Amino acid sequence: MGLISAGMCDIGQKRKTNQDSIYMNPEKNLFIVADGMGGHNGGDIASALAVKSVPEYVIQNPDQPPATLISNAVKYANKSIKDRGKADPQLVGMGTTVVSFYFKETTLFVANVGDSRAYLINRSRLFQLSKDHSLVQEKLNIGIYNREQAQKDPQKNVLVRTVGFEENVEVDVFNYKVCRNDIFLICSDGLHGKVSDPDILYIVNKYIPNPGLATADAVNAAVKMLVHQANANGGNDNISVILVVAK
Repeated sequence: MGLISAGMCDIGQKRKTNQDSIYMNPEKNLFIVADGMGGHNGGDIASALAVKSVPEYVIQNPDQPPATLISNAVKYANKSIKDRGKADPQLVGMGTTVVSFYFKETTLFVANVGDSRAYLINRSRLFQLSKDHSLVQEKLNIGIYNREQAQKDPQKNVLVRTVGFEENVEVDVFNYKVCRNDIFLICSDGLHGKVSDPDILYIVNKYIPNPGLATADAVNAAVKMLVHQANANGGNDNISVILVVAK
């Protein structure tokens, strides 16, 4: 099974700094999006440390079971960020989301903390693989309102779990048996907060109508259009997108 990937990290239309970071290593089958906490000092430092620490751990510990490996890698990033904050009082309270893809043979392992998301596009349908760790998601879980109503919640950006803020972090880990022609997307809320799921699906299908014939140029064009659409819809936040096509 081969993988074709492309990614982009954009500052958006409103922010003065880019607190998102991405990491792509097709040789190691590892892809990461991290969105630094914008309301705290050092969000850009936290996300940069995350995309440095997670690969570092993964590469140094190849013998661990994959699910354990990616969970421990995020916990290692959590400690790295927390230690950096302790060393510099101006960085106390910084944190970041982390969502990562790690492909091992024919299985995808997803690690997630925060509200950056992982999606699967299969047979022209879009499925969210990860679950947001946000106050809004907690309200959805107990049935206060539906997904459409959640978009209007003024607290929709409040996170209940991040990497680097607490001493210990709980990491969600999912696995999925990869099929040829599957398309995988990880992104920050700069994309999924401004572009609806149906529009994400439409754009990906437009540029990659037949995943089996997908080219690097087509995957890159899809990524650029997703970022463009988020900006066209207001671009209120930094935008990070990584697409991976299984062939």
